[in-house]
Amino acid sequence: MRQALVIAVLAIMLATFLAQTSDASYTVTYLNTTVYLNANTSARVVEILNLSISNSSISQYRTDRLALNLTLSTWQSLVGPELVEHIINPKSGVYKFEFLPGPLMVDYNGAHTYLMMNYYVKNVTSVTETGPRLFKYTFNPDVFNFEHAASGQVLPQNTSFTIVFPNTSTISSVYPIPDYPAKGFTSGYSNVTKISWNNGEPLSKFTLTFYTHESLQEEVINFFKGIYGALGMFTYVIIAAVILVLIMYTYLKVAG
Repeated sequence: MRQALVIAVLAIMLATFLAQTSDASYTVTYLNTTVYLNANTSARVVEILNLSISNSSISQYRTDRLALNLTLSTWQSLVGPELVEHIINPKSGVYKFEFLPGPLMVDYNGAHTYLMMNYYVKNVTSVTETGPRLFKYTFNPDVFNFEHAASGQVLPQNTSFTIVFPNTSTISSVYPIPDYPAKGFTSGYSNVTKISWNNGEPLSKFTLTFYTHESLQEEVINFFKGIYGALGMFTYVIIAAVILVLIMYTYLKVAG
């Protein structure tokens, strides 16, 4: 009897919560997707969705924001299909995912806030070494998860998409021509650290290649990182042995 009463109370609480959230009005007014490319072909993605909150939903949003048991799928049911990872590897998904509902900014016509997703994606680019310490990167368009149209994927309206490049990058080719920087190839994209597209840009034929030049110091550091990744702690034993051999060689040479 007691167990049945507990179940009934929980059912009422759940029904009340669902009734409240079903009346919530959260409208996405703008989406910004920024991809920070890494030299190891992965990328950090930051997505910010601006929301408009009706007056009748302000209290509910404050409750939802503080709730610890709301999953991303629950938020998706409240916000709509716009709340989804727009950069995702079809084979490995995303990792280190973080979700942050922002604070409310109330005005006479309701309220505004943002939802932020921060996550990482593998194999956003592919890389080949084309010369001494010179690497060519190619963007992988299969990671796009934007709106689908008859011609392929497109950026939705009220959306911006930005790519931020690793240090020492030089853009080789890009299509479609970015909306930012406005000058485009007139300056050869020299010293450009990021490029952006806006509102309805077709992505079905998206291409992007760029080069990075690794300094000698970075090459040495990455060489030892590679050895450590392969051999683990045994790397230190090898380094110690090499140093010992050099010391012995120097000593014997001086003594002789």
